[in-house]
Amino acid sequence: MNNHLRCALSSIVLASNNPGKLREFSALNTFGIDLIPQHTLFVDKAPEPHSTFIENALEKARHAAHVTGLPTLADDSGLCVRALGGAPGVSSSSYAHLESGEKSDIANNARLLEELRVHNDRRAYYYCTLVLLRCVDDPEPLITDGRWHGEILTEAAAGNGFGYDPLFYIPMLQRSVAQLDLQVKNAYSHRALAVTELIRRLNDEW
Repeated sequence: MNNHLRCALSSIVLASNNPGKLREFSALNTFGIDLIPQHTLFVDKAPEPHSTFIENALEKARHAAHVTGLPTLADDSGLCVRALGGAPGVSSSSYAHLESGEKSDIANNARLLEELRVHNDRRAYYYCTLVLLRCVDDPEPLITDGRWHGEILTEAAAGNGFGYDPLFYIPMLQRSVAQLDLQVKNAYSHRALAVTELIRRLNDEW
């Protein structure tokens, strides 16, 4: 990689306006790169029209890179439930909205519980794809992913976190994700696994 690109990677635009994700990425920022939330550069939310996590992550990264002219890091993530054929998947943030028109974490959790009411198999995993672009037309984006396996509770075990965290139970830790300290969450999560791999590949390849 030439010196211009090496210098440019000292700062990266984080292509997300999700407060929960912003907190997690900030806590995970251990590789000496300044992450700039896209909203501070007046970047609006990108469309996510695709049926795969990787395509949506690329869409968000390219959108932020196009607006800012800077390197960008984007993720697309969601909850995949075995008994539901992988749903809600890429529709995790709008799961209830697709059915009732309401879009909120509470509504999404309520729909998930209703869909699973007749199923005994509660296995699920959180999935995250990360895409790092050096420029909007980067021909070799750096792409990593991570999975965090657990199961869905029959009722919420609230605390911190966001999204499906109150329902997502980690047997090894004997807690829902919402009941975990952020430091613990960032040691085990799907996003942490993807970031760890990203750091390794940054060091090895870039």
